[in-house]
Amino acid sequence: MNMPSSEVKQVAQNGRTLSVNELVTEYMQSKQVSGMVVAVIHEDGPPKFYCYGVTDEQHRYPITPDTLFAQGSLSKGITAEVTTQLVNEGRLHWDDTLETLLPPGTPLSDDARKITLLQLVTHTSGLPRQPMSLLSLEHLLRYLSDGENFYHELDNDSVLGYLSSFNAPLTREPRYSNIGYAILGYVLKVQTGQPIESLAEQRIFQPLKMQNSSFTPETLRSYPLRALGHAGDQPKFIARGSLTPDWQFSNNMMGAASLYSDARDLIEYARAHFSDTGNIVLNKAFRDVSADYFPREKEAANIAWITDTYGDQKITYQVGYIGGYSSYIGFDKANKSAVVVLQNSFNWSNYIGHALLKRNVPE
Repeated sequence: MNMPSSEVKQVAQNGRTLSVNELVTEYMQSKQVSGMVVAVIHEDGPPKFYCYGVTDEQHRYPITPDTLFAQGSLSKGITAEVTTQLVNEGRLHWDDTLETLLPPGTPLSDDARKITLLQLVTHTSGLPRQPMSLLSLEHLLRYLSDGENFYHELDNDSVLGYLSSFNAPLTREPRYSNIGYAILGYVLKVQTGQPIESLAEQRIFQPLKMQNSSFTPETLRSYPLRALGHAGDQPKFIARGSLTPDWQFSNNMMGAASLYSDARDLIEYARAHFSDTGNIVLNKAFRDVSADYFPREKEAANIAWITDTYGDQKITYQVGYIGGYSSYIGFDKANKSAVVVLQNSFNWSNYIGHALLKRNVPE
């Protein structure tokens, strides 16, 4: 994700680099964000947290490193790393195709049956972001005015129906796909007999002691104190700063978008991608997911993650947008640095994390 030139100017003014406080304060004012938290690790040292604002105007709980935020597509990184562990154990294989992964008799086009597990996790299957149907368009247009979840049809098993008429694009390149990860959620459930929330708890959250992270956030003690989502750049026809509805999933989209977590958990999760976790299974999985499967200078496709290259520096990261939230998690493996940025407003701008990692200095 390249920073637009207008946003680059915000990082440096009058020839000097803005501090974290200046950078975030200016951003929050310009975007009317009620709450943000930034977590920074430099040279694998202890994390430093910068907390701003409140959860919402009614409750006004102060934002802390333990404040829960919806993470949106950061869910996909966890799901892909669960999948990677299953592959490393030999229970699944990267060249397994949907023809063998899905139940016998599932209607599949010739192109759909050839989609591999690796293509699903790297967004290189050719599947689009979402279904292109009149019903999907209706839900999307309604969202612009009410902020309600428009991915319900991907959450149920009818998402498989899209595969019966799928035609792959002529050029195979990364193409972000919520459909692909909804289908991955279905595949994991079929192949393991467990939902993604159980797999993630056993394989990621418990080993890393991520005690405030879950795909079923209502079970977390901090859920009542969570940051509430607000309109920002989207939904277009809701006033900026207004509360928006929570998005909830219960089936196939859980592994694509249902994660809630906090800055304290996420910064240690980021650290685990360049430091020894003491768990050889996790160490291998985290090494595997940051390899470039579709190399290019910007947005090289990894397993769920993507990598941008700036000269000699590589930044591996994910972003998440859902309901009234925006999130960023990124790390520089060579410099052993990581940044997490969470905000309770839906804004396409997500440049703060990159800006801090490119400077490679804590404030």
